[in-house]
Amino acid sequence: MTEDQIIGLISSNIIYLLAAVLVIIVILKGIKIVPQSEKYVVERFGRLHSVLGPGINFIVPFLDVARHKISILERQLPNATQDAITKDNVLVQIDTSVFYRILEPEKTVYRIRDVDGAIATTVAGIVRAEIGKMDLDEVQSNRAQLIERIQESVETAVDDWGIEVTRAEILDVNLDQATRDAMLQQLNAERARRAQVTEAEGQKRSVELQADAELYAAEQTAKARRIQAEAEAYATGVVAKAIQDNGIEAAQYQVALKQVEALNALGNGSGKQTIVVPANALEAFGDAFKMLKGGK
Repeated sequence: MTEDQIIGLISSNIIYLLAAVLVIIVILKGIKIVPQSEKYVVERFGRLHSVLGPGINFIVPFLDVARHKISILERQLPNATQDAITKDNVLVQIDTSVFYRILEPEKTVYRIRDVDGAIATTVAGIVRAEIGKMDLDEVQSNRAQLIERIQESVETAVDDWGIEVTRAEILDVNLDQATRDAMLQQLNAERARRAQVTEAEGQKRSVELQADAELYAAEQTAKARRIQAEAEAYATGVVAKAIQDNGIEAAQYQVALKQVEALNALGNGSGKQTIVVPANALEAFGDAFKMLKGGK
């Protein structure tokens, strides 16, 4: 086919070719494939018409325009530092970080220009307001509660922008050097006080235990004496009963028994003993041995 023939063929079918190209352009303009992580805001004649979600979407070509492509992924604002004054007039520096995501792109597009800047300003104001309601000790000890209150306040403030605040974090609470030195002195004083209290309680407990031990020892001594007295009383009663039943011989027997026990004790002593006894003592010991042997 010559060049003239090709040109003639195109010329005779130009209308069909233009129609085919137009159809292709219309199809491309009328079909929008939206990624999973985005949403498209569609305008018709400059006004909001619809919001396209992820997947294949159809619009009217040349009338509808996907004007804004908004990412719905979670975002993190740059870490920010702002000064705040606590309820007890202590200047602190608060480092914060905020995470958010866009839920309603049509609100975000038409109601706020700089989303990140607006959220950062809002968070700074809310942090200062919440810190001003708390003492320094409460800020440091109730950080989780403070974060929760800040997040709730931020969510309420940005609700009209179609934004969800997923997380608000307080990364650090910094103090000036003078405040740190004062807190360190207070901490050392508190530690010293606790040590003194612990030592005093230990001494008190030691005294109580010593008193309990002495009381227990006294009770045991008194108990032993009572038992000994009861035993002696019982023995005396037995002897008295024997004397009553057997007369003077029972008394003489007891005396003789004591004499023999005393003699044995002297004989069993250590070292050399010299015993001086009366002249009639030997006769008394002899009578005692006779009585123990049953003699008269």
